[in-house]
Amino acid sequence: MAQDEQKPSKAQKKQLKQQKRREKKLKKWEKQKRLLFPADKKGRHMMRSMNFICFFLHPVHRIFYPYKRYGYKKVGLGAYIFVSNHYSNFDIFFPKLTTREGIHFIAKQSILEAPVLGYLGRKWGTLGAMRDGSDVRSLMDAIKILKNGEKLAVYPEGTRNKQSEEEFLPFHAGAAMLAIKTKTPVVPIVICNRPRLFHKTHVVYGEPVELSEYYDRKLTAEDYQEAEDKLKNMMYEIRAQHREMLASKKAKRKRNKK
Repeated sequence: MAQDEQKPSKAQKKQLKQQKRREKKLKKWEKQKRLLFPADKKGRHMMRSMNFICFFLHPVHRIFYPYKRYGYKKVGLGAYIFVSNHYSNFDIFFPKLTTREGIHFIAKQSILEAPVLGYLGRKWGTLGAMRDGSDVRSLMDAIKILKNGEKLAVYPEGTRNKQSEEEFLPFHAGAAMLAIKTKTPVVPIVICNRPRLFHKTHVVYGEPVELSEYYDRKLTAEDYQEAEDKLKNMMYEIRAQHREMLASKKAKRKRNKK
């Protein structure tokens, strides 16, 4: 005689209900998410609510976490990928300072599920974090955004770097892959020191670069990782050049005082 199937326990029933509620929420959020923003008469893809919030929050950010910007400070119309190292939640301001247009961000999925940040993220077309390009939906959405001539910000470390100011965390493949597949220029942004309350942070913007040596080729995972490493080494070089410049200025001031 076949044994009767065991009935699910109370804990299993509770877990199943929670899972169904979460799936329902995700479907609802997916409908709420605004992916593409049409261009206005000047060819700009505006996110006016993002500009409105940044208008009020940016002065607060600058008072408590002052910074100085160096290098390439304004980008033109059309698609760009901002690639930055990541220390704090305030890092999202630095790409936004280069343009009045809207910027789509790639963030952790947990942020999109938060009550307030999640709502704003979905309203601004924020994408769930990709894991080495394995999140096919996010990858395809990012490609659509770039092909529509819009801007995207990627933090390839994947999380805030709480370990070191000298070494970046390992870069996840994603930014280079998107840049190559869509032939989009990359703007490297290097936050040279960890933001601290009332301490000045130095932020250096590199010139837009294209990974054109990888265009129109059949690439392997190793090729994409090589391109990602090139971006990382470029950012290390930008930081090193900035530190050399500061050291040179400091030495010059000392000579002038003598």
